Amino acid sequence: MTYHIRVKAGAVIIENESILLVEFSKEEKGIHYNLPGGGVDPGETIIDAVRREAWEEASAEVDVGPLAFVYEYAPAINEYRYGSTHSLALYFECSLREGSIPKFPAVPDPNQSGVTWVPLADLEHIVLYPNIKEQLMDYVKNKRSIELIEERHLKEYSTNV
Repeated sequence: MTYHIRVKAGAVIIENESILLVEFSKEEKGIHYNLPGGGVDPGETIIDAVRREAWEEASAEVDVGPLAFVYEYAPAINEYRYGSTHSLALYFECSLREGSIPKFPAVPDPNQSGVTWVPLADLEHIVLYPNIKEQLMDYVKNKRSIELIEERHLKEYSTNV
């Protein structure tokens, strides 16, 4: 599928001073990590995509909270470092549902080698894509969030307006 801008959804799951990350192993990049997340499917809400991606990548059932931050990758101004697809990723603060224990999924993504809790104190020592470690730490300290406004929750105008 071709996109002008691909929309992605991701989960920021923090518990006990650690963050849940998906581990990948690639020859050219070595061991690196991502937040659970990926592309939004046609007909899917962004919130449903966060839940699905957390489940697909980390076998984690999550409750989706506020929008934590937005990340944009524009290929032309980044020397096509990560490919040619322009993308916009929306990362939401999430919490694990009671009884949900993240683990390696039955059908992992290509090159996925694990699901792990990384202590926030160790975040600076890993390779995280995108490299949003400073922004994550700032979010943990300051908890600023952005409200996601969904049309279905807005009051409709009467037809006499």
